[in-house]
Amino acid sequence: MRAVHLPAFGDPTEVPAYVNIPEPAQPAAGQVLIEVLYAPVNHNDLLVMGGNFPYHPELPAVLGNEAVGRVLALGDGVTNVRQGDLVTPPLYSGTWRERMLVQADELFALPPDADALQLSMIRINPLTAGLMLSEYVDLQPGDWIVQNAANSGVGRAAIALAKARGLRSINLVRRPELIPEIQAAGGDVVLLDEPGAAAKAAALIGNGKVRLALDGVSGASTARLIEFLSPGAALVAYAMMSGEKVAPGDLMPLMFKSISSHFFYQNRPQYRSKIPALLREAAQMVAAGQLHTPVARTYALSEVADAIAHTLAGGKVLLAPQTN
Repeated sequence: MRAVHLPAFGDPTEVPAYVNIPEPAQPAAGQVLIEVLYAPVNHNDLLVMGGNFPYHPELPAVLGNEAVGRVLALGDGVTNVRQGDLVTPPLYSGTWRERMLVQADELFALPPDADALQLSMIRINPLTAGLMLSEYVDLQPGDWIVQNAANSGVGRAAIALAKARGLRSINLVRRPELIPEIQAAGGDVVLLDEPGAAAKAAALIGNGKVRLALDGVSGASTARLIEFLSPGAALVAYAMMSGEKVAPGDLMPLMFKSISSHFFYQNRPQYRSKIPALLREAAQMVAAGQLHTPVARTYALSEVADAIAHTLAGGKVLLAPQTN
């Protein structure tokens, strides 16, 4: 059976290995066997490869943090899913392979007519967005949020979930050609992430309260986000796409406006009881066409090096393990 292994931590462009591994056994009691249909290449996959992520698998390990699969066989006692159902395996279960055994207790049947490519991406980005929208500020309908990285998977999920919850969003992008695209995705205000953007937003939203900022970029963009925030708001960082570890700019408003700052990591114990409901919400939004992330391309497992290079260059790509 084909898979992608991580034999050692290192450069993501060098360490992944396309390998043959033994077929999984037939499912034991409480397990299901699934065939993996699509598995995203995420930036956190790249961080895992480099050993720069809170999750460190025991090596060698099959890579892949999320996927969508189809149930092939059931172990004794499994009643929550049936053969043929689409499911999303647990986080960090090693999805870059053709088939895998997973425990059934966390699974549920995904909408059968929903786009399988989109379903493969519900485990990380929509849950990240959903939890950030609920866990730091008691947001009320009509409140505003602001985010950079609005074109990312998390950014698009935040737009869709905010709209479903009656919130309004200010969205920052780094390229002007993305503005109409994010407007079409439901962003209420879309601006370039540049000096002066906060003043433009203030003129557009009037007396609106910006109570939450979502930071996926870091660096100077972090300092700019603070300018948007109302007193008592929260700044939540979840990624550092710029690679910058400092935030040059005026950080005094953090104190003057009593802004709290946080770093989000989905796999913390306090979030686990909330994951099933959020997953179901995301799956239904995919089925309704409310949650969509453009996919640039799919790759076979044997093309994993090209898939990683594409991810590093920009664009959402998926591995398709059933493709030869």
